Amino acid sequence: MRFIKLFFLILVISMPILSAGQQVTDVFEVARKGTVSQAEAIVKTNPKAFNVINENGFSPLILACYRGNNEVAKFIIAQGVDINAKSDMGSALMACIVKGNNEIAQLLITNKADLNITDNQGTTALMYAVQFKNKEIIQLLLVHHANKDLKDNKGKTAFEYAVFSADEAIINLLK
Repeated sequence: MRFIKLFFLILVISMPILSAGQQVTDVFEVARKGTVSQAEAIVKTNPKAFNVINENGFSPLILACYRGNNEVAKFIIAQGVDINAKSDMGSALMACIVKGNNEIAQLLITNKADLNITDNQGTTALMYAVQFKNKEIIQLLLVHHANKDLKDNKGKTAFEYAVFSADEAIINLLK
């Protein structure tokens, strides 16, 4: 009998924890492939719901940017989340650059994203833009004063990435 009471006590105590865990999972699913109305419903019950990091170190904003869920990404940004939160693989801005999502990249830059954050390899958003030959974002980053002299963990600058790309237009942008 004692065992049964203890079991039910543990079950009752753990229910809110399970619910909270489910909500966090929902936040990440909404970021990946959900809708703004789903995101709004989550924020109604928890205004800070999108200010979390998952077990892999990703914020909902990084996931929305990587998956190209632009409307949800805009909603998350409007909630005042830390747009500079980063994982080992980088920031939301870097996710946009890798996926060619210039619209949200521009929005992040306009909202004062830190242009010089690095991933765990020391790579910056500018270096990613050069690697992916995204001239529009390279120009935007430079106009907003991205530091083109930073070096990654191998000692390479954005200019060296440009030389490796063999794209004359990009090389000229970084001279």
